Amino acid sequence: MNFQNQDDTICALSTAAGMGAIALIRLTGDAAFAITEKVFTKKITDKTSHTAHFGKIMDGKDIIDEVLVTVFKNPASFTGEDSVEIACHGSIYIQEKILALLLDNGARLAGPGEFSLRAFLNGKMDLSQTEAIADLISANSKAAHQVAMHQMRGGFSEEINVLRQELLNFASLVELELDFSEEDVEFADRQQLVDLVNKVAAKTNSLLDSFSLGNVIKNGIPVAIVGSPNAGKSTLLNVLLNEDKAIVSEIAGTTRDVIEDTIVLNGVEFRFFDTAGIRITDDKIENLGIERAYQQIRKARIVLLLIDLKEANAKDILKGLETFRDKTISEEQIFIPVFNKIDTVDLKEYALLKEEGLFISAKHKTNLPDLIARLTETVADFGEENQTIITNVRHFEILKKCKLSLIKVEEGLELQIPGDLLAMDIRESLRLLGEITGEITSDDLLGNIFANFCIGK
Repeated sequence: MNFQNQDDTICALSTAAGMGAIALIRLTGDAAFAITEKVFTKKITDKTSHTAHFGKIMDGKDIIDEVLVTVFKNPASFTGEDSVEIACHGSIYIQEKILALLLDNGARLAGPGEFSLRAFLNGKMDLSQTEAIADLISANSKAAHQVAMHQMRGGFSEEINVLRQELLNFASLVELELDFSEEDVEFADRQQLVDLVNKVAAKTNSLLDSFSLGNVIKNGIPVAIVGSPNAGKSTLLNVLLNEDKAIVSEIAGTTRDVIEDTIVLNGVEFRFFDTAGIRITDDKIENLGIERAYQQIRKARIVLLLIDLKEANAKDILKGLETFRDKTISEEQIFIPVFNKIDTVDLKEYALLKEEGLFISAKHKTNLPDLIARLTETVADFGEENQTIITNVRHFEILKKCKLSLIKVEEGLELQIPGDLLAMDIRESLRLLGEITGEITSDDLLGNIFANFCIGK
């Protein structure tokens, strides 16, 4: 992205490409009003900000479209500049014609994310807030939307700024000591500094720990549906998705590969994986599917072990559960045993399993709401209004580096190293935190971030 042309007036289609009922074209920059007035039948320079005006877009004497033009005057606009939004009919011809007229009259096409870049450069939001815009646009669930909104409204930035300010205060005292080193004056109480660094390190660790949850909320929580052949895995997947995604057959071993699909349940996106039935077999192709099933189990955050109640008594099932849990499930995973085909057995004989899992009939959709509720409970804590969850890989990597820097500060305090060396490590922590919010940036960093945005945003 060329940062030398930020004084240009830029334009772009902000709605999705293609034909629709309405399309939105945006302009921003010093000449946004003047360029618009060259093609619009009404004057807008003297209009009040945040007002909409009906008129025609003209190409000479030819009427291109009747449109609604909304005026945003600096600094009260998304970019902090004079901005215009043209709502026209969604004809591809009309969209292209209006853009061509704007270009002919002095605008240039915006690059990916250039509107958001200008909002950042003009101080309308910090870097982490602008990055949240892309997450908000791509949010497929209530959970992802809520996390992105919290970040875009500055929740994450506020926490980073508090940490940075606290470190900055003590860094200033340490630096002041260096100025009076000959007088052997100590301005920074070392125990207070130890307490502060521990506090900052604890908060950093908390943010880092939230990334695993944030990542699955953003991309969908991976759920592996596993079990023996004919346990009803494919039937359960089809019922959850409300479509015939997987082949259902009484023939054992029908599913030989991993079948994947996503669905939003109670505002949370899940990625379900129907895997091959786990059993001992001489079939090479089926064995490949079974190996993939185990691979998927290792990748899953939630493992649904589906058990056919017809195939074993309660004691044998309980013993198999314990073995599977001990040998297959990690501490980070959520394990949910699901006892299927309750319509085919006498449940009194399986009272021993009552506290072990959920009883359902996938075929008849019996107790399916209980299973959905159990799934969504696994991320029930994400929705706290004041909770910050990390979803951005860049933020995660910076916080990991910051953690290492804080460890050096802690070690330096313990070893009572000289103040100038201590100050170097504190400054590194401050620099890293500043990279998250954009107080410290480079053109390469900004170019890499905004290149992944949509054009027109």
